[in-house]
Amino acid sequence: MATSELISFVEQTYPLINKVGGAYYFTPETLSYGKSIGLNGLQFYFGGRGGVLGDVEEPVVTSAFAYFAPSMVKKFWDSATAVMPPRDIAREHFKCAHEFGRNLIGAVEGLVEFNEIATKVRSTIDPAGLALYAGLAGEPMPADPQAAAYQHIMVLREYRGSAHILAIVSTGIDIHAADVISSPEHSKVHGFADGELPNPTAEDRECMKRADSLTNELTAKAYAVLTPAEREHFTDTLTNIANQLPA
Repeated sequence: MATSELISFVEQTYPLINKVGGAYYFTPETLSYGKSIGLNGLQFYFGGRGGVLGDVEEPVVTSAFAYFAPSMVKKFWDSATAVMPPRDIAREHFKCAHEFGRNLIGAVEGLVEFNEIATKVRSTIDPAGLALYAGLAGEPMPADPQAAAYQHIMVLREYRGSAHILAIVSTGIDIHAADVISSPEHSKVHGFADGELPNPTAEDRECMKRADSLTNELTAKAYAVLTPAEREHFTDTLTNIANQLPA
């Protein structure tokens, strides 16, 4: 059982991990690079983020992404992987992430220690049931500390995201009802037309509270390996990195 201190730690750090780790997806530079290899923005997103899963069919990608409409995943996954193999798209996507990280992080101090701490956390994670996390975690790390720090943040973002899917499923709530509760403004972004998503019930909302709590419990387990000083360094460095993001 995770302590309240660890729960507080993941509640404090995850919003930063989420914000930083996905910040490169639709930057002008990423979109331009995707276009240069024949992929529009959403093709590059689905093929790049999901490409670590390998040469699979749409249902596999949909299961790993969870919140997106299957029709949307199929449209952009199938058209992207018709241009090049998914693992190749993923590695092109990683190039954009690394360059974004280098430009973002620049001279932030403490990166060597941050990377050691992140490696220590990742070494404790059992990837069972965490498909998207496992795919990203299996990719080689870059040599420079800026790109490596950014990749660690990306991977830890998918760790929490994959654990959240497990937590939602365990409560019995419909995954798309969970989407409406957690991010109602994203229904169209996730490929759904008006009226296609369920209206969450009071029971659904209670299930979602339990899922959020369980997500924190599951995620906190990996950080239990850290000393208080390591958690403080991780938080401070992550905050400094997040502060470099454009307004």
